[in-house]
Amino acid sequence: MSDLSMALGILSAMITPAVLIAACSSLILATSQRLGRVIERTRKISDQFEKLMHTQADEAHLEEERNTVFNQISRATRRARLLQRVMACLYLTLSVFVATSIALGIIAILGQQQVYRYTWIPILLGMIGAGLLFYASVLLITESRIALRAVNDEMDFVIRLSQYHAPKELLKRRRGETRRRLFRRSRLFE
Repeated sequence: MSDLSMALGILSAMITPAVLIAACSSLILATSQRLGRVIERTRKISDQFEKLMHTQADEAHLEEERNTVFNQISRATRRARLLQRVMACLYLTLSVFVATSIALGIIAILGQQQVYRYTWIPILLGMIGAGLLFYASVLLITESRIALRAVNDEMDFVIRLSQYHAPKELLKRRRGETRRRLFRRSRLFE
């Protein structure tokens, strides 16, 4: 009976890193999709910025649009770099969790007399993996906040631009509205 309980204990210990490996894999997939969207967005606004630089119109909003697009490029670049760091961190985390699972299996193979001498290895690897996962999560939160600021800036510009070009009767109804007033709930995340 003790052999069965020991085997079950080892298997359950090896399942924990497998769950964390699956979670890491899902974060890697979601982050790579985010990175792809950011890269595509950066290319699009770079093209837009290049067209704006060659535009010779003297309108007041043109300079503001150039500044807005330039800021969008800057934020997209920061997001892409952050997401690349997150990807590297998540792949390292995945490797550490796989190493944890392997270490648990090796300790189980060594037998009962050797088990207590090496139990610190999977514990240390698990703690390192959890720390790396936490760090990657913090980086993803930072990237999300940059994305939100970029969206808010773009909405502010569009609202200002629409107030410049909108019909006067519409402006009378919407007088004084800004993004903050229109989107009060998003302020929680700024």
